[in-house]
Amino acid sequence: MRKARVYIALLHYPMYNKRMDTVTTSITNLDLHDIARAARTYNVDGFYVVHPSANQQKLIGEILAYWQEGYGGRYNPDRQEAFKQLKLVENLSEVVDGIEQETGQRVYTVATDARLYPNTISYSQLKTEIFNDNRIYLLLFGTGWGMVQELVDGCDYILEPVAGAGDYNHLSVRSAVSIILDRLLGEFWFNR
Repeated sequence: MRKARVYIALLHYPMYNKRMDTVTTSITNLDLHDIARAARTYNVDGFYVVHPSANQQKLIGEILAYWQEGYGGRYNPDRQEAFKQLKLVENLSEVVDGIEQETGQRVYTVATDARLYPNTISYSQLKTEIFNDNRIYLLLFGTGWGMVQELVDGCDYILEPVAGAGDYNHLSVRSAVSIILDRLLGEFWFNR
């Protein structure tokens, strides 16, 4: 059983596009569904969606209402349960402040990125901390072409990239979230 509390945040600003311009990315309906389901499966303590745009927040609100209060929730109670953890906020500061108020503890931020940084932490190191230390961790997942450098540099940890079998490395964020949650919060099958 893990000792740490683990939260995740899906960020849409400030992100890079493929030209490395700083942009705000759009909501993807499948990201909300799949990440909420993964978060519930791995008993994440909270799932935040961070978006500064009022129009995009309205869209997220409509999606949540359908699956929490509307026909979708009655038709598919499992999806309704997964969406209960999702909280919509305007910026990352709201996430950190909210978690610190809820827990009364400092939040350790963990950037995830497909790029390799010199000061990365391995999955095994972070998993060991999560299962042995009574801390609060917030895993940050970027959209588009990843979080801007300043945001990554401001984190307490930078998690090593998910590496595939070859040199192609452009997973969807929902796939990366599932892989990372399994590596960090899943069973210790590799020790058998």
